[in-house]
Amino acid sequence: MKKYFLVSGILLIAATGFCQEKKEKKEKVEVPSAAEAAFKKSYPTATKTKWGKEGSDFEVNFMDGKKEMSAVYSSSGELKETEVEIEPNELPAGIVTYVKEHYKTEIKEAAKITKANGEINYEAEVNKKDVIFDKNGKFIKEAKD
Repeated sequence: MKKYFLVSGILLIAATGFCQEKKEKKEKVEVPSAAEAAFKKSYPTATKTKWGKEGSDFEVNFMDGKKEMSAVYSSSGELKETEVEIEPNELPAGIVTYVKEHYKTEIKEAAKITKANGEINYEAEVNKKDVIFDKNGKFIKEAKD
């Protein structure tokens, strides 16, 4: 019986260590210096920064004052888009109506997305999906959150 508990304990410790090591590797992203420099230049007072990958680009989530934001940069430091969290009631009215009709639920989170070319989109998080709309509230696409 002691042998059983000893083996079980060793396996549990090993499994826990493996899971933690795997998680740490997943969170660590090598951010190109050009992307990091461009971000620091645009948002010198940003706090709580956390970098991740978005396709071949690099996304940084951060706080700018009291605003939750994110920005996407190419590896060469080119800004692709910024996203700022907004209250769902700040979305264009058509978006709220669309979500109620098509998803039969409330919007959990919302954001305003500004592309590098100035194009504005809105994002509504619904049922663990991001629903994207244009600046006028017209549906564009649905993406997995």
